[in-house]
Amino acid sequence: MVNKRIYHICRIDEWAAAEAEGRYLGSSQDRADGFIHFSRAEQVEASAAKHRAGQDNLVLIAVDPARLGDALKWEPSRGGHLFPHLYGPLPLTAVIRTWPLHLDAEERHLFPEAY
Repeated sequence: MVNKRIYHICRIDEWAAAEAEGRYLGSSQDRADGFIHFSRAEQVEASAAKHRAGQDNLVLIAVDPARLGDALKWEPSRGGHLFPHLYGPLPLTAVIRTWPLHLDAEERHLFPEAY
């Protein structure tokens, strides 16, 4: 896979806990699945619409996949497309940037212009 940013979306409170602890263990769904779900830039908006529809007060997290080592696996998922899955905690040192992710009047997520 090309070494570009990957993205994860979680609740603001989950991210605040991760910042306090120094690592992110994933959402309850991630932990149930055994890995942290990520998306490429061209996948993240569809992922948000499918898995986080109507949810407000979220955080969009940009991560450098090169900082994740062998714990990051690219596996087929929705539509047979490859998605990045992290088998282990997300170290905060791999995080490039975060943005708040809120809803518009139609309850669609408002993504930053350039992410």
